[in-house]
Amino acid sequence: MEQRIIIGAGPAGLTAAYQLAKKNFNCQLLEREVQVGGLARTEQYQGYRFDIGGHRFFTKLKIVQEIWQEILPKDFLTRQRLSRIRYRGKYLDYPLKATNILKNLGLLFCIKAAFSYIKALFFPIKPEKSFEDWICNRFGHRLYQAFFKSYTEKVWGIPCTELSAEWAAQRIRGLSFFSALKNALFGTRGKKTIKTLIDAFEYPRLGPGQMWETMAEKITALGSNIQLNHEVIRVEWKENDIDAVITRDASDNEHRFEGSYYFSSMGLQDLIQVMGEAVPESVKKAAAHLGYRDFIMIALIIKQENVNPDNWIYIHDDSVQVGRIQNFKNWSPALVPNSSTSCLGLEYFCYKNDSFWSKTDSELLEQAKEELEKLKLTKKSDMLDGKVIRVAQAYPIYDSQYQLHVNTVREFLSSFKNLQLMGRNGMHKYNNQDHAMLSAILAVENSLGAHHNTWSVNTAEEYHEEIQS
Repeated sequence: MEQRIIIGAGPAGLTAAYQLAKKNFNCQLLEREVQVGGLARTEQYQGYRFDIGGHRFFTKLKIVQEIWQEILPKDFLTRQRLSRIRYRGKYLDYPLKATNILKNLGLLFCIKAAFSYIKALFFPIKPEKSFEDWICNRFGHRLYQAFFKSYTEKVWGIPCTELSAEWAAQRIRGLSFFSALKNALFGTRGKKTIKTLIDAFEYPRLGPGQMWETMAEKITALGSNIQLNHEVIRVEWKENDIDAVITRDASDNEHRFEGSYYFSSMGLQDLIQVMGEAVPESVKKAAAHLGYRDFIMIALIIKQENVNPDNWIYIHDDSVQVGRIQNFKNWSPALVPNSSTSCLGLEYFCYKNDSFWSKTDSELLEQAKEELEKLKLTKKSDMLDGKVIRVAQAYPIYDSQYQLHVNTVREFLSSFKNLQLMGRNGMHKYNNQDHAMLSAILAVENSLGAHHNTWSVNTAEEYHEEIQS
């Protein structure tokens, strides 16, 4: 049986292994963490389960939907989406609703927003280089300031003028002033639904990790192996072939894995680093310039049966550092073992080398409690316990130079005949889990003789985030 080596057991790595195992290939799946799922894993503490990113299971990709149903045929819940934006101390419905905006922000704001959009329509920013340019051209400066600037800069830690317009084009594709206005006035009825504006989605009963944990079980049942706590420390190669992957386990032992084909979902920067000194200097420099945004999720157990009705709230408020707040009970009641309590997840965006990341868990828990009370969602006296979860390399950064650096690394790695890149970090693309899965599916087919352009996933027309309703 031919052996395939797969680096990373997130949605991309697991999907690749599952597809290959069903075709009778033996896979060695190498994962540096203690559990599968990558950024879509489900963490646990005191019986509470935490979705560390807010993973809606919604896709227009039929092949991905079929795999989800194949893995969890009876464990999906249909959830009604409720998310809001906190802005100027008010909670605004998102997707936006005209009456709600008028009530909370007033007629004058709406008039100014409309005139700002008209100005952008007739006098667009050219050339369109940054995130700020892209948003202002499609929504006007007034709505950009209100609903995009503060939150985006909180997430990425850089000014919107330094964030690439390509990121906006990829993540907010299909949403415009008129589509938002139409939705605000009439809801999501009609021929098309923008993914950003969907009002219902599916969700595994025990969180997204249930999908990936179950898929891992099926992979091992088909004869492949998943090696947890195995960090890739070296990739051996010569000319146009990968020869082996070397890992180090939790006991500091080294392991060598050889296969006829290799799939990588580890960060491009990390992959180049473990390929050693033989990598061309220009490629090493390009990889070193690829940045990632990290984040910390602080889960707080609350002595209240119902705190708020939202799945999540976007915090457009510079007086607090938290960027988004999830209510896990509203994703699935099964995530919260005690029905008389609730559990909120406060997301903080940061870098591993900054002062926030280096705070102790007790300091972070105290800050989260203070900010939650400041936002008047609950009282500090009702906060029973908490858990801090640090997530490195959560978001590939799309700065003004990132595409140039990605292209340099991509050109070098494309010369290897037995290597396929896939997944969010494996391609340095801010993809959702369905796009990560699709990149893995196409990568597997490429290893069997196909010639798909995996880099077109979530950029080419056929992957636009619109669905026919």
